[in-house]
Amino acid sequence: MDGNISQLSHTPGHGLVISDSWTGYNLDVFTLPNHYCEDLECVFIPHGVIVDRIERLANDIMKDIGDNRITVLCVLKGGYKFCADLVEHIKNLSRNSERFLSMRVDFIRLRSYCNDKSTEDLQIIGGEDLSKLSGKCLYNLQDVIGTGRTMEVLLSHLEKYSPKMVKVASLLVKRSANNKYRPDYIGFEIPNIFVVGYALDYNEHFRDLHHLCIINEKGKEKYKV
Repeated sequence: MDGNISQLSHTPGHGLVISDSWTGYNLDVFTLPNHYCEDLECVFIPHGVIVDRIERLANDIMKDIGDNRITVLCVLKGGYKFCADLVEHIKNLSRNSERFLSMRVDFIRLRSYCNDKSTEDLQIIGGEDLSKLSGKCLYNLQDVIGTGRTMEVLLSHLEKYSPKMVKVASLLVKRSANNKYRPDYIGFEIPNIFVVGYALDYNEHFRDLHHLCIINEKGKEKYKV
């Protein structure tokens, strides 16, 4: 990406940094759903780069797990593709290694956005059986961390169920002065911008995009509530 993406650290799981100057790829370079073409500014991170990065995260997590049995908690709705791809890579690694990894997947839903703005009102939906997390090694999978407040509230909620260990993996972490929280595993560190695609939405639209894209002002107006 013309030098605008660089490795943040040689420490496993610390993500790839996308600079503030990165303007993305022209839409004409990729295949996109026709009904979204007029609503997007650019392809910010192509699908292939996302999948390759997730495969590396799976390797990092597999090395850290040891012989623990783990529970993966997927934060819906935006995290479902990240979770599906990451879990599949971990399963493949387990099948091709000498040790078997026992892994269970559960789901929880968070709601805190209105249009492209995060609100102070966090709703936790589902997770009625989270008592099963007691004594378990938990990997919490999140689509994007903005200010970090949502994750801090969720982690506080999960601690009530006394898991043995909690690790957080986030596909995206937004770079901003307000974000003091750093997850254990990071896919990409990005500027403080609003992206859609790869299951991330704008009022339930754009989840079906393979790539991570930047929505333009026309798209925001078209789908606002």
